[in-house]
Amino acid sequence: MSVQHADPLDEVLALVGVTAGMSTSLVAGGDWAIAFEPPPAVKFNAVARGACLLTVAGVPEPIALREGDCFLMVQSRAFTLASSPGVPPEPAGPIWAAAADGGVATAGSGDGVRVIGGRFDFGDRARELLLDALPPVLHVPGDSAAAATLRWSLLRIDAEMRDRPTGSALVVEHLALIMLIHMLRLVPAGGAGLLAGLADPVVAPALRALHAEPARAWTVAELAGVAAVSRSTLAARFRQVVGRGPLDYLTGWRIELAAGRLRRGDGTVAAIARGVGYGSESALSNAFKRVTGFSPRDYRRSVLTG
Repeated sequence: MSVQHADPLDEVLALVGVTAGMSTSLVAGGDWAIAFEPPPAVKFNAVARGACLLTVAGVPEPIALREGDCFLMVQSRAFTLASSPGVPPEPAGPIWAAAADGGVATAGSGDGVRVIGGRFDFGDRARELLLDALPPVLHVPGDSAAAATLRWSLLRIDAEMRDRPTGSALVVEHLALIMLIHMLRLVPAGGAGLLAGLADPVVAPALRALHAEPARAWTVAELAGVAAVSRSTLAARFRQVVGRGPLDYLTGWRIELAAGRLRRGDGTVAAIARGVGYGSESALSNAFKRVTGFSPRDYRRSVLTG
């Protein structure tokens, strides 16, 4: 069976409009520790110089961070950065408030450690699609083969934030999004969700086919043909890796596409229904309300008035 190809991760990131922002950098030395409240967005940090210790609420063991290491706080949990275990932490709020004018937060004494910080704003729909099945923190060691793809972006972000040339804010945002994509590609094996599916040799061809032609009336047998496995093998493997069956995943993706068009004001509900594979407005409305809790018209109204 010949089908088009699509990159589901690329499509999801574009659809949900993930944005990046960089926060004040941290310079520290000597004995120091900083306690951070659970971040409202996905938190990103990279160690540009030196080493420190990351402790995350609910994660049994601290993570030793060295120069070049990156981590992504996928879930909103309190965490601490410190020079070593046992140092009493100071709250991050006053330290960052004091740095508002200078642009660099300081802790302890000296400047042996430099940490670049930022955030990614995903929104509820993106969290459900990409993040809910991931571990609370993703750590990429700087000396690993995988981290080589991140190093250039990290160095450029550091230079842009330090020197502040014209247009640096936009450059930093795009570089941070590049780092995010690379980090999401490095999700550990054995996980679940879209990212695990894209790394699975059986599931990935079916996922790409669904994203390439979401309006098509797919059957599990047709998707199994794309993946070159039996129908029962694909159905079981897809559910095991992604967390739901292929046709349930297709329904969810169609609803995401419809929600994106509703947010943009792109066509009538009837036209959107036809565009994402539903034969009528009522069919889309029933599926949309079952997945989101809103009718398409109520969803569009809430976006416009929110």
